[in-house]
Order: sequence, then C-alpha cells, then structure tokens
Amino acid sequence: MGYEFKDGLEFAKKLDKLDKLHHIRERFYLNEGEIYMDGNSLGLSSKDAEEALLNIFNVWRKEAIKIWGVENGRYFNFSKNISEKFKNLINADADEIIVMGSITTNIHQALATFYKPTKEKYKIIVDELNFPTDIYATKSIIELKGYEVEDVLIVVKSRDGRTISEEDIISKMDDDVALILLPSVLYRSAQLLDMELLTREAHKREIIIGWDLAHSIGSVPHDFKKIDPDFAVWCSYKYLNAGPGATAGMYINRRHFNKSAGLKGWFGNKDESQFLLNHDFDQDKDANGWLLGTHNMFSMAPLDGVLNIFNEVGIENIRAKSLHITAYLMYLIDNKLSKYGYSIGNPREDHRRGGHICLEHDEAYRISLALRDNKVIPDYREPNVIRLAPVALYVSYEESYHLVEILEKIVRDKEFEKYSLKRVTVL
Repeated sequence: MGYEFKDGLEFAKKLDKLDKLHHIRERFYLNEGEIYMDGNSLGLSSKDAEEALLNIFNVWRKEAIKIWGVENGRYFNFSKNISEKFKNLINADADEIIVMGSITTNIHQALATFYKPTKEKYKIIVDELNFPTDIYATKSIIELKGYEVEDVLIVVKSRDGRTISEEDIISKMDDDVALILLPSVLYRSAQLLDMELLTREAHKREIIIGWDLAHSIGSVPHDFKKIDPDFAVWCSYKYLNAGPGATAGMYINRRHFNKSAGLKGWFGNKDESQFLLNHDFDQDKDANGWLLGTHNMFSMAPLDGVLNIFNEVGIENIRAKSLHITAYLMYLIDNKLSKYGYSIGNPREDHRRGGHICLEHDEAYRISLALRDNKVIPDYREPNVIRLAPVALYVSYEESYHLVEILEKIVRDKEFEKYSLKRVTVL
C-alpha cells in the first residue's frame, strides 16, 4: 500500500485539505454534527438526485401522458439514457446495460435466462457468505426447474468465517457445473474477489458466471471488457446514492444478445413494434430485450441525477480516495483501538478489499447502539461486526478521526453496558 499516516486531529485536517474530492461533499445532504458511516447500506441524498427527481415530477405534472414523447423520447427510453451514464463505472458498452427492477428481480431474470440445465451439466456454485437474497433466488430457480436444491446447489465454504478462497471456488468447477453466481465484494468482510481469475477459470470449463456488484458498484471500478463476465446485477442505493429502493441495474454480455430473455415483458420488445401490441414477443436486439415493465420513473430519476457526479469525478478517483481513507481508518484502529479489544476483520491489501471496514469486537452490537447515541451511523452484522464505510464522495478524514475517538470512549468509559443485548429488527 505504501501509505504514510500520523496520529492527531491536525493531520486529519491536513488530509482533507489535500483531498481533491473534499468539495464534492457539499453536493450531499449531511446532518450537522452527525458522522455517516452507513453508505454501504444506504447512501446519502444529493442535490443532484433531488433536482432530477423534482424535474421529472414537474415534467409529469405539465405533460401527463405526453411525458413519453417529450425531449426526443428521453423518458420512454429512460433506461437507455441512464445506461450511457453507467458504462464508465464497469467499462462496458451502454447497450449491454439496463436499469430496471430490484437486484432480486434482476437475479431472477438472469438465472431464468442463463440456467439451462442438462443431464450432464446442471449444478450451480454459490458461496456460504453471500447475501441471502442471492441464495433465495438461486434456490427458487432450482425448484422451478423441478430439481431438489440439495442435488444441485454447491456451496463453497469459508475457511475463516470471513472470506472465501478463490482456490476453493475453482476446485468446485467440475464438469457438471452449469452456472456460478458470486458477489464481487462480500458484504460482511469487504473481501474483493478476483473476478477476472474466476471468470476465466469458469469459461475454461464452459460455465456461465455472473456477479452481484451490490457492494462494489460506485466504489470499485470494474473492467468488464477485461473480466468478460456473462452477466452482472447490482442495486443503486448503496455507494451509488440513488435513494431507498432505487431502481437496480443489470449487465448482459453482448455475446448473449441472441439468447431469449428468461422473463419477458413488453418493454423488452423492440421499440418499433412495441405499440403494435402483438402477442408474439419481438425481443429487442441488445440488453434492452431483458427489460420487463414500464420504467419506475421516480425511482430512476435520482439515479440519473447522481450519476452525473460519478462521471464528473471519475470512478478511478473515487477508488483512490476510498482506498486511502479506509487505509487511514485502519491505521487509526490499529494504533488507538486495539488495546480496547477492537480488531479488523477485512482484508488489508488494496486489491482484496472493497469500500468498507469490518470492525470486530465482542461487544459490537451494544457498541453500535452507543455509536448512534453519539451521532455516528454505522451498521451491525452478526455475530460481532460493525461495518464502517467512509464513502469517498462525502466522508472526511476529520470525521474518520472523530469516529475513532468515539469508539475509544465508548469502550473506555463502558458506555455500551447500558444497552440491552436484545436485537432489534433494523440496525
């Protein structure tokens, strides 16, 4: 890594002065006195997103049904227009990207399209640390195909409860495997998998492989021209800051454009024949053939707005800041918090970690409650992890320094002891 850090508030302030992205935080709505470290679960609202949402409301208010034809069909083709703004984040062609639905529905769409089991090739590889919705969707498609889950699903186990070994994944790529679905970054430990290696190994064995980018899109640049996956899905409400429940995204490698969409809907029909209203599906020629229903305009507009920031700043610059500020936070944890029972559970190497820190402590749950009363917003994951995301676009080095001071105070003064161990629903 080669980073050189010093302790002390003045050094943190110096880093903020040197930060080329520091001014971007002015475009986000930050609560005064609050340190927001939960952008890996729900990103903050921005003025760009707000303006885009209000704009589309005003267009609807003025134009009503005519909204579909104004501005050269901008809103009728809203997914295509937003895809143009997405392409630099993953280095893909815009016609390989669609904006629709939720990450879960998009997983269902991908699996319905790409999981074509045969007698010889019918198994699916997943990992035991992936987010539950990916596993629910995978089990669902297995059952819909008439198989028993235990006969089809191969679950790669973790050696340490935090990370997944690429070697272990490759070792499961036998001749009977048809498809692999993996996360780019593990939500619990922030491990960044070697996507290029795993995709190459899968393709050597004629296995379809897809990636869930939920915890990397907007934080980690991806080069899909180089990685060459078959498909990918992502949500837009974490590092992309598009709002709660914002419309998700999907990538279909252009070599699969000749495939029939597993799930069909009328926006996947070619534009020129869509309003002929035929009952025979005339699938669009590119990734847009996988679109389903009418666009969720109010869920897409904030994404359309905030992506302007990403294209203005550049995902490589965002990644550089993210790696630097997470390294700084790890330095402070090592030097100031280890004596209080805190430890770091994420990989430390730049090429192996995403955009958040996994802080572990035996009292992590109660500490996370105490953090909120100290105006710090983290999130907690069982059994002992406080996830901290110093998001590059709006978290400062000074805030990171104050965060560590608060974490020290909570354990030193035993503030956490006044909180119950009883779990609440959302934290």
